Amino acid sequence: MAPERDGREGRDGRERVGGRADARERAATGATAATRPRTRLDQPMPPRRRLVPEWDPEAFGRLSERIARFLGTGRFIVWMTVVIILWVVWNIFAPGDLRFDNYPFIFLTLMLSLQASYAAPLILLAQNRQDDRDRVNLEQDRKQNERSIADTEYLTREIAALRVGLGEVATRDWIRSELQDLVKETEEHRRDGHVVFPTVPTERPRGRDVEDR
Repeated sequence: MAPERDGREGRDGRERVGGRADARERAATGATAATRPRTRLDQPMPPRRRLVPEWDPEAFGRLSERIARFLGTGRFIVWMTVVIILWVVWNIFAPGDLRFDNYPFIFLTLMLSLQASYAAPLILLAQNRQDDRDRVNLEQDRKQNERSIADTEYLTREIAALRVGLGEVATRDWIRSELQDLVKETEEHRRDGHVVFPTVPTERPRGRDVEDR
């Protein structure tokens, strides 16, 4: 009986140890799965639910610019004046049952205040967009000016190099003066009674170069 009891206790102990190890592995696996959810790259992500409504900032900005541009025209002023005049005339001379805003026209004041409260932010938004565009244009103009200045400096250096190179080139007047000198020397030698071919100077004198130019 004692060996059987010892064998059962050994099996129970091993089962308890194995169960604890499995529980630890499942807990670790569950924690890893909970903290690092596996996402499939071949499928699109599900849309996220947001409490704040989504909108396109660019489309909203273009709409605000259109409204601000219309608010700054004479057409809007004329139409608003016509609507206010009709509103006031109707609520003064219309039958009592058909009037919807009696004097002192509280509903008209509320509508104008609501219009002003929406018009001011739209105008500011349009101005901010215009400022952003102006900033981008100024940045592009600055870069263009820098490129133009760099090109001008490069052309100036090239022209200076060409001037230096042309200063060392033999001109027509210089060659003519050298030939005249050779002719004179030849005639002088002939007068003396013997002909000697003078040597051509290899270097160009600076004084005569300045006179030639």
